[in-house]
Amino acid sequence: MTSPSLDPGAPAVARPDPAPTPAADLPPIRIAHLWPSLLNVAGDGGNVTAVEARSRWRGIVTETVGYEAGDPVPDLTAFDIVFVQGGQDVEMALVAADLPRVAGTLRAAADAGVVMLPVCAGLQLMGHAYVPSAGEALEGAHVLDLETHGGSQRFMQHAAVEVTIDGETETVVGFENHSGVTELGPGAVPFGRIVAGAGNNGLDGSEGARRDNVFATYLHGPVLPKNPWLADVLVRIALSRKVGQRVVLAPLDDALERRAHDVALAKAMRNRGRRTAITPARLHRRAS
Repeated sequence: MTSPSLDPGAPAVARPDPAPTPAADLPPIRIAHLWPSLLNVAGDGGNVTAVEARSRWRGIVTETVGYEAGDPVPDLTAFDIVFVQGGQDVEMALVAADLPRVAGTLRAAADAGVVMLPVCAGLQLMGHAYVPSAGEALEGAHVLDLETHGGSQRFMQHAAVEVTIDGETETVVGFENHSGVTELGPGAVPFGRIVAGAGNNGLDGSEGARRDNVFATYLHGPVLPKNPWLADVLVRIALSRKVGQRVVLAPLDDALERRAHDVALAKAMRNRGRRTAITPARLHRRAS
């Protein structure tokens, strides 16, 4: 057998990409969609649709179970991916009232390595507390080591975030729309670093939060359809955890998704370095 050359000037030996895992060898993906009728601002339910569709296109079966306030509490450790989406303060208060029933199984699922994607209000409610500008504080699920306070400015713009997961780094794009100011504790790290936009607080360059397989972000859009890399990462991690070995997903033709990503990225970059927050305008009624 000929040994590979150690000459740095020698041409690199191409290594074939790992073969995709046959769909027939993959189990169904169980998805829990929490409070879908309350937390679906900006069409964030499209994140669920994206995972379902990209799995179906590969021949992977999905089963999605919705949970509404007052329903029997599911055992979230029995699921593979959990979605908690965005909502406004009124919807957040309704969810927070139901949250004590679900917080225990949310924490157990996070500890067990279940994949989670909390978005915006979902991010805030997965922390220790959300303290609005007016009114009582809402206790969170204590899944993520973070706390959010209502601010006087609203971050509302296209944003781009550099995200690294399992050694792969990509730019994730979306639309941020929140007035919450989020600070991370030592038990969480940012989901990514801001390339363009405001992120968690408009100050420290952090965006979202992460611990284990919980990936929380402020990005709407919904975020997964225009970021197929992120959608596939979540699916791959969920399936790899379930089968006990690394899964390689079959490639898809993502020309349309990449186009959507690139358009959103261009919009974010056009505003890079400009004002990253707006102060709500006062409405003046002219005397008739």
